[in-house]
Amino acid sequence: MKVLLCEDIETLGWYGDVVDVRQGYARNYLLPQRLATIPTEAKIKAMADEKAKRAEQREVVVENFKKAADAVNGAEVVLAAKANEQGHLFGSVTEKEIAANLRQQGFEVADKFVHLDERIKEIGERTVKLRFTVDVTASVKVIVVPEMTDLETTNGSESQTKPE
Repeated sequence: MKVLLCEDIETLGWYGDVVDVRQGYARNYLLPQRLATIPTEAKIKAMADEKAKRAEQREVVVENFKKAADAVNGAEVVLAAKANEQGHLFGSVTEKEIAANLRQQGFEVADKFVHLDERIKEIGERTVKLRFTVDVTASVKVIVVPEMTDLETTNGSESQTKPE
């Protein structure tokens, strides 16, 4: 079934595109959500100007993403996490923590750009993929180190105060 997209849908197409989708997907999702409509010549002509404007805006955004991806590509993220003696974390390292660390380093990275196949649950080094758009990607090195406890940082010499 052919539909005319009323919104940008990254995996399907852009505003004003006529795409072929399965009938159930169109009737049950795209049309009720007003993400698409039945294409007619009048609707296609009416969307032409807006489609051109959005295409230009998309190009600017993609250029900005390319610059951000080039800047962050190969960066190193070092995160400290609580772990046991075997190197297993008490919890996991998430996309949000990686993106927050990159932002602290001055890179423009949103949480949604970081893609982990699975949560990081062990101490060590991994390569993580950043996906800005379908075509614009980068990779960073994530190093997870064990977090120092209070006793380790004071080397076992706790300060003692005399009761008065």
